[in-house]
Amino acid sequence: MTDEPTETAENRYAAFRHAAFLKFWLARFLATFSTQIVSVAVGWQIYDLTRDPFDLGLVGVIQFLPSLLLVLVTGVVADRFGRRLVMGLAAMLEAACALALVLLSIHGLTGPGPVFVVLAVFGVARAFFGPAAASLVANLVPKEDFANAVAWNSSAWQTATIVGPVAGGLLYGISAETAYGLALALMALSALLVFLIPKPTQRGETDKPTLETLFAGFRYIWSEKVVLGAISLDLFAVLLSGAVALLPVYARDILELGPWGLGLLRAAPGAGALLVAVWLAGHPIRDHAGMTMFAFVALFGAFTVLFGVSTHAALSIFALAMLGATDMISVYVRETLIQLWTPDRVRGRVNAVNMVFVGASNELGEFRAGTMAALIGTVPAVVFGGVGAVAVAGLWAWLFPELRKIRHLQGRH
Repeated sequence: MTDEPTETAENRYAAFRHAAFLKFWLARFLATFSTQIVSVAVGWQIYDLTRDPFDLGLVGVIQFLPSLLLVLVTGVVADRFGRRLVMGLAAMLEAACALALVLLSIHGLTGPGPVFVVLAVFGVARAFFGPAAASLVANLVPKEDFANAVAWNSSAWQTATIVGPVAGGLLYGISAETAYGLALALMALSALLVFLIPKPTQRGETDKPTLETLFAGFRYIWSEKVVLGAISLDLFAVLLSGAVALLPVYARDILELGPWGLGLLRAAPGAGALLVAVWLAGHPIRDHAGMTMFAFVALFGAFTVLFGVSTHAALSIFALAMLGATDMISVYVRETLIQLWTPDRVRGRVNAVNMVFVGASNELGEFRAGTMAALIGTVPAVVFGGVGAVAVAGLWAWLFPELRKIRHLQGRH
């Protein structure tokens, strides 16, 4: 990042000049906030029931599988039937899942099975929500404001990841029904805001779906090495270094914190990322974007190692905050490149594939962490993952020179 003059206030908030983006931003914030509440509550509830870290890994993989199994469907649906409509209906389905969790908690749980079933449906909703939401942003703001929109869009997500986990821990301390009930209300409000967004212009497919149109996202990603490198970098780096699923173990057994402490641990990465996202809105990356992304992916792995070996709550929270801050830089570069380098007619399908890669890096990363923790111990599993992320950053910088040489965040279409 260079020492360019600070952006004017008008440019800093450029994306919010568009009312449709403001509604979208609020809707995504509420949806993510609710998801974080559910995530913390489910993780604590499952671990209370079984005390088995492997089950925490299952929580992630069950939510990821729908994105993988439906990848050829979700992107086509977003491109053909309207991203706003798909996003709104998916938010409504998420609200229905929160209602189901409320009812299950009221009637009492003796095992994790019913929760896993609801999480599978929740995963279906997320499988449709993700590509539609990611693709819709580019239809709500002009190209010159898109990088600013990415920064603020990330800030919505990161703000939710700060407040949501803390709220989830506090609400679960009252009762599981309280946590899931608030998530239900906010998810319903998110759906309403989505439907209040004016129908945007979208260049979609009009022909009948064929095998060629179904695989268009995969074909474009494979042919565009910058996009392929950016997406796959996130997949392998976070797949190896993801440790979020093990935070209940750290909170209960290693750092000896309660539900509120778990909320703080979950919020720490978002706190670091939010500060960086707000900074990026006024100080966009102007040069050496590719190398910046690789450098911060390596730092992400290094802070994962620090968190893994820490036995002090303050140091652990600091490591998680820095982990989030470094990840935010790579997310900003990657998401801007993917959206601006992708034609609008296939943006939904490309984002569906991207969501699978993101889901694999997060949910499968949690499954990897849970499985390794059960086999070799929690601390070795986290440390191994962090070292792996550093190695992936170096390897990908060598494998994808086109991505490494990217200097400016500009689209080609």
